[in-house]
Amino acid sequence: MRVTRASVTVGDEVVGEIKESGVLVLLGVTHEDGREQADTMARKVHELRILHDEQSCASTGAPLLVVSQFTLYGDTRKGRRPTWTKAAPGPVAEPLVEAVVAALRARGATVATGRFGADMAVESVNDGPFTVLVEV
Repeated sequence: MRVTRASVTVGDEVVGEIKESGVLVLLGVTHEDGREQADTMARKVHELRILHDEQSCASTGAPLLVVSQFTLYGDTRKGRRPTWTKAAPGPVAEPLVEAVVAALRARGATVATGRFGADMAVESVNDGPFTVLVEV
């Protein structure tokens, strides 16, 4: 989502933040994802023209905050309790989230992150609001 600022706090510690206009990426990983999807996601998110005047983080140098979010794969079609069977387990998901972050940084992006597996408080100020779903 396009934001004017965003941060992630674990306990009393801010572990990642962007203090200016940029992109907050809530990143979900499924069992079917691999290194190829991580590289594609990094390129797509970095070059996605969702900033003002159809600019991207790649063209403006705007920062990104990447937060692992397994709940994006919650399935609520049955009952009242979501199931997480489509979300990749931590040992599969964590290296892929790290691969997306590494690929973004290799592209020259300024990237802040949350802390994988932690109980995180994510704060954001949406710019617009402007939120898109990106699947690769």
